Amino acid sequence: MPRTNLNDILIFMAVVDAGSFVAGGQAMGLSRSAAGKAVIRLEDRLGARLLNRTTRTLSLTDEGRLFYERGLQVLASVDEAEASVAGRSRTPRGVLRLTVPDAFGRLVVLPLIEKYLRAWPDIQVEVSFTDHLTDIIEEGFDLAIRIGAGASTSDTRLASRVISAHKARLCASPSYLAERGEPCDIEDLAAHDCLFFTSRNQRQAWRLRSKGGAWVKAPGVSRLRLDSAEALRDAALAGLGIALLPDFLVAADLAAGRLRQLLPDVEADEATIVTLYPDKRLLEPRVRAFIDLMVEELKRRG
Repeated sequence: MPRTNLNDILIFMAVVDAGSFVAGGQAMGLSRSAAGKAVIRLEDRLGARLLNRTTRTLSLTDEGRLFYERGLQVLASVDEAEASVAGRSRTPRGVLRLTVPDAFGRLVVLPLIEKYLRAWPDIQVEVSFTDHLTDIIEEGFDLAIRIGAGASTSDTRLASRVISAHKARLCASPSYLAERGEPCDIEDLAAHDCLFFTSRNQRQAWRLRSKGGAWVKAPGVSRLRLDSAEALRDAALAGLGIALLPDFLVAADLAAGRLRQLLPDVEADEATIVTLYPDKRLLEPRVRAFIDLMVEELKRRG
């Protein structure tokens, strides 16, 4: 078998990482057509199909998965050799592409990005602020931050790390409570309008427990469901119902009296904050540096 062109292997791995020929080609500075031809050349030389192709998706064959995993090992060995020769750890550089929840991103992540950019002058950052659950690999993101209902994933292509958790608080506006009354216990929520978060096929369920009690799924009518935490806050401020929101989002409203906390003796699930990223043996320095900064800063804030 003729010697394989190493560049074709790199292009194949870029296509797999990005989830498409278009994004993989862009990552290598190539057109979709050029990336596709490189993968075909590689398959011809190996005598095996590496990718299953449809009009909308790509997936690895068994041979492709094995070849990709071996490729990761080779690249990891090269990185380790480079670091050992250089005698220093690799410096974060390049473009970090993030997707973050809208409100959390603007209130918490943006100040961290400012510190990150100051610390690493060779870094650029691109951020998508959205509460939609994007396909990280298909859309070419290095890192996603997700909270609560969107924090879990069954995608085996992704690795995750819990970086923090925020208390969630039941709250409503004074105008809503004046009209509908204030619940005295969990069962009273059945008579109230509850504002739930929903995104695609994931819907928030409230798990609550009173002191010494068992965790229960909270009752309540959900006539309004929204896919944005900030929209839920706005709906609660407008008197449309009771919301369960992380304290970083409603602390100022509670302090100013625009919202009132309900059932303070009832414990709610914490809003877990998780980072998700493509599962690779070695995490790029730019990604690792940002995750470490987030963990450090959020721990310091308590």
